[in-house]
Amino acid sequence: MFNVFPSVLKCSASIGDLRFGEAVHANVVRSGVDVDMYTCNALMNMYAKLERFHAHQVFDKSARSSQSSVKKVFDTMPLRDVVSWNTVIAGEAQNGMYEEALARVREMGSAGLKPDGFTLSSVLPGFAEYVDVVKGKEMHAYAVRHGFDADVFIRSSLIGMYANCNRMEDSLKVFDLLRQRDSVSWNSIIGGCVQNGMFDQGLVLFRRMLRAKTKPTDVSFSSIIPACAHLTTLHLGKQLHGYIIRGGFEDNIYVTSSLVDMYAKCGNIKMARWIFDKMEHHDMVSWTAMTMGYALHGHAHDAISLFEQMKGEAVKPNYVAFMAVLTACNHAGLVDEAWKYYNSMTKEYGIAPGIEHYAAVADLLGRAGRLDQAYSFISNMHIEPTGSVWSTLLAACRVHKNVELAAKVAEKIFAVNPGNIGAYVTLFNIYSAAKKWREAAEMRILMRDKGMKKKPACSWIEVKNKVHAFVEGDESHPYYDEITKALEVLLEQMERAGYVPNTNEVLQDVEEEQKKYLLCHHSERLAIAFGIISTPAGTTIRVTKNLRVCVDCHTATKLISKIVGREIIVRDNSRFHHFKGGECSCGDYW
Repeated sequence: MFNVFPSVLKCSASIGDLRFGEAVHANVVRSGVDVDMYTCNALMNMYAKLERFHAHQVFDKSARSSQSSVKKVFDTMPLRDVVSWNTVIAGEAQNGMYEEALARVREMGSAGLKPDGFTLSSVLPGFAEYVDVVKGKEMHAYAVRHGFDADVFIRSSLIGMYANCNRMEDSLKVFDLLRQRDSVSWNSIIGGCVQNGMFDQGLVLFRRMLRAKTKPTDVSFSSIIPACAHLTTLHLGKQLHGYIIRGGFEDNIYVTSSLVDMYAKCGNIKMARWIFDKMEHHDMVSWTAMTMGYALHGHAHDAISLFEQMKGEAVKPNYVAFMAVLTACNHAGLVDEAWKYYNSMTKEYGIAPGIEHYAAVADLLGRAGRLDQAYSFISNMHIEPTGSVWSTLLAACRVHKNVELAAKVAEKIFAVNPGNIGAYVTLFNIYSAAKKWREAAEMRILMRDKGMKKKPACSWIEVKNKVHAFVEGDESHPYYDEITKALEVLLEQMERAGYVPNTNEVLQDVEEEQKKYLLCHHSERLAIAFGIISTPAGTTIRVTKNLRVCVDCHTATKLISKIVGREIIVRDNSRFHHFKGGECSCGDYW
């Protein structure tokens, strides 16, 4: 009799029928075998599996009750073995109850039972969740002492734990010690690199995985695609898209959401929307990726329309979704709409605003010229304002030439972030533009004494599958002479079209002609000129810049797009600019 129930319970778990499983459980109790350890283990395993099955069915109450059933069975067991403990520990860990799972491990030790490899692989994500690398290392040492570290699942869990704790050096060491690597271990190390900003390393490891004949999974693609998005390497993104189609992953919602995000961030918003429209179902990630894509490209009304469509389909917007729609309002100067969504977020959806929401609204108010309102808004935040939030207002003070408020705001920034070099540079520029040379000189001396150096402007462009980087005035590029000649020809044509260099952008104390030269050799212009001479006529030119595009380069690029008859897409540190036919998608509001 004892052997029958475990087999029946296993079948119940396989077919996903909770009611049948509960009926079997009732028979177990009536038969008096609910004290048998093997039968109880089978019961807990059934409830744990059914909990995972029903978790995908959003409104199924059984998803909430199954884990409590696991605990009830466990608590009534007179005898427990390692399997018993592992079942309840794994169930708690899989439900995000890491503190409870870790407490169970300690109880297990107190009960005289040693954790095994399954126990460790269940609880290691808990240390990552709480970024407790000390306890994680203790578990790593335990695994080594007891010979569990050779297990590929333990190694993969350790790789993920160290990566989530921002210890990529340790994560890579564990990976390198693996004699055999499966897709899980490859995915763990690739995902770890990408989430820690090591995008190039992530791509290198992905190529190594392919050379090792390990077939990529959906997790592989959703892990590596964000690397292409951050590096804006469109050709690599397209190659991955090809792999995805050949591998049959184009219907996977996580992979396609990553593709939407990648194409949007690489400047191809039309392709992002095409993929989005082809998706059979949309989750919060895909809605948000497309909305944020529109926001970054300056298509504010498309972003708002999509946000409203999402709500119309009964998808409740979350923290990130509101960040996307507020960003859209910010980039288009839609103050009233932004207030509507900001108030809706807090009052209708109960979402507390975060730094990103505050920064978007503060930036919008500042750029709209409402400097005092922006100052009051930041001062009354329910959380301590960061240097980045105050910096949005400092930038607005520069645009609107409010020197007095700029000094006041800069003091706020220096109080919370004394090493914020951007604030020092911006304040120096504000003083210089206002011809307050004494204050500007004091800022320069202060920066020198603190060992601060201005972050150099850098732009890069991808031509024939190779990325070319340019720094202002850099003459090291092998095609520098050709680039200079192209810029001279363009300048001649631009001046005939009425272009007058805005030398106010150059704050160095140099002659007027030298100022013109410096403007014409800004990093984005070098990249654009290289793109023009290196690609066929009509090809779209895509440039990425690490800093904000200056006013003069913005004016010049509009004219260049008209002269050469090409679309020029420039991604700066906050948004995309689509230049075409002498116009820019931002409407000169950025």
